[in-house]
Amino acid sequence: MHGLINSTIQRFARDAYGPALWEAAAEAAQLGFEEFEPMLSYDAEVTERILEALGEALALPREAVLEDIGTYLVSHQNSERVRRLLRFGGMSFVEFLHSLDELPDRARLAVDDLVLPRLELREHAADRFSLTVMTRMQGFGAVMLGVLRAMADDYGALVFLEYASGTQGVENIDIQIIETAFAAGRGFELGAPAG
Repeated sequence: MHGLINSTIQRFARDAYGPALWEAAAEAAQLGFEEFEPMLSYDAEVTERILEALGEALALPREAVLEDIGTYLVSHQNSERVRRLLRFGGMSFVEFLHSLDELPDRARLAVDDLVLPRLELREHAADRFSLTVMTRMQGFGAVMLGVLRAMADDYGALVFLEYASGTQGVENIDIQIIETAFAAGRGFELGAPAG
């Protein structure tokens, strides 16, 4: 597993719940260290252990932890670069949805050895879509569920999302758009912020 994914899990735990919770989870997972190095690779089993330890510490199922990580990637101030990468997908939530097929390639532009799951969007009607997530890491669809929820809020859209954890590396999210301009979205400019 790419260290960037593991270090994101670490940042999520620290930013959302504090360093003490992260330290306890790292100890429970028997990592033997407290800091993931973003540019190293780790066995997938290490990632599974830390997700299990976080779930136990938070008394949440694995999918809920993964969904919260997805939300964190868009909504937390320490993940602004990820939000910007996602917002380049379009000016509206629907345009963003249509850009999801390209997300793994865009992520590789930022980190060339980062391999994200393949995403496939299907449009069933103007307001109904489904997203298929094809991955070796079971639960990445839950991460995408959190990303989609947070991005809908970011664009000011009201959506209904339903997650179905699949089998053999395929997970699905049904997306129904209730209102595209339900609320004012968060501001976004193409240029980098000053400072």
